[in-house]
Amino acid sequence: MSTFHPHPPTQNRLLAALPPIELDDLAPHLELVHLLPGDVLCKAGKQLSYAYFPTSSVISIHCLLENGTLSELTSVGREGMLGVSLFMGGEDTQSSATVQSAGYGYRLNAAFLLQEFNEGGMLQRLLLRYSHALVTEAAQNVICSRYHTAQQRLCRWLMSTWDRLGSQELVLTQESIASILGIRRESVTAIARRLQEAGTICYRRGRIMVNDQAALQRESCECYDIIKKEFDGVFDDVRVCEKARQNSINAANAL
Repeated sequence: MSTFHPHPPTQNRLLAALPPIELDDLAPHLELVHLLPGDVLCKAGKQLSYAYFPTSSVISIHCLLENGTLSELTSVGREGMLGVSLFMGGEDTQSSATVQSAGYGYRLNAAFLLQEFNEGGMLQRLLLRYSHALVTEAAQNVICSRYHTAQQRLCRWLMSTWDRLGSQELVLTQESIASILGIRRESVTAIARRLQEAGTICYRRGRIMVNDQAALQRESCECYDIIKKEFDGVFDDVRVCEKARQNSINAANAL
């Protein structure tokens, strides 16, 4: 009889998208870790020892400016992984990574991941396609910060973080949100109050509950749909590729 696992690797969408045979190869090397807010997983200028695949946590990837301000580039949740630099040719990372929302994830030895990546297969295709989506999001974030209002950006960020957590409740202070978005804390307070009065969210003691996802999406800028479509495309492409591969195998076996 199989034992229920509260945090299976397949809670991460990248790992879940792998063919069973490739996931089975990784499984013995995947280590479940509990990630706490503020945990530093990577420092700028350092090599990553592990890749991380969140299942119920969110990791913030950011740069530290000379004045001590943190500027977030993007974040990673159950849709992705931390460690793109490992297989993209960069020996050191140019950004830092810190746990934003507590939860669980799996870590994989960097050298083993690179070895598996170099063997090709669906893992390589999946990670390259995901890397493209991550670059697209980072570029869209720049456009968003320049052309969209603070309220649009906050609503878009809440929607994206909700997707990454797979949960209605977000645990973050207003100071943290202001730092992530590069806006004043007072602006976050005012926007959160308006959204709460409209019944869209419930905010209390650093906990944000999304009450009306549709309303929150309407308040978001178009960047949310663009980024979501890009990440959903990662898994759509993989499904098409896997179906074509399986059809080819079936045709060969029929000969």
